[in-house]
Amino acid sequence: MSFDARAGTRGRRQPGTGGPIGRWLSRRVINRVRRKGKVPGLGFNTLVLTTIGRKSGIQRQTPVGWFPGQDDSWLIVASAAGAARNPAWYHNLAAHPDQAWIETPGRKVAVTAEQLHGAERDEAWRQITAAAPRFADYQKATDREL
Repeated sequence: MSFDARAGTRGRRQPGTGGPIGRWLSRRVINRVRRKGKVPGLGFNTLVLTTIGRKSGIQRQTPVGWFPGQDDSWLIVASAAGAARNPAWYHNLAAHPDQAWIETPGRKVAVTAEQLHGAERDEAWRQITAAAPRFADYQKATDREL
C-alpha cells in the first residue's frame, strides 16, 4: 500500500507540541497512555505511536487515538484536528512503514503501517466517525482526505 495523502489548501491550525511546555505536556500524555490507555475527555482509546523520523532517523513518539480494525488491527487517523497539512508522524510512517511500534498499557508491538484506500478506507471511516463524530468535523474543516 502506498501513502499518498496530499496536503490540503485549507484547514484548521495544526495542534502544536513544540516548545518546552508542549514537550512536557506530550510526555505527560504519553506516560498516562502507557499506564491507562486513555486520555480523559477524548472519548476514544489512545496509544503511543513510535516512528522513525524521515529526515532525522530519530525515534519519535506521539500519542494518537485509535479504533479497533479488522483482524485485531489498529486504525489511526492522520487528522491533525482538520489541519491543511498531514501531521509529521504521517510522513514518518510513509518513509518507514515497517519501522513503527504501538504501545498500549503493558504492551509494545512492532507494526507495519499501511494507508487504506477505496472500500476498505470507506468502511473504516464509517466506523471511526460513528465512534467519534469529531473526526467528521475535522474532515469538514479541511479539503485533504483524512
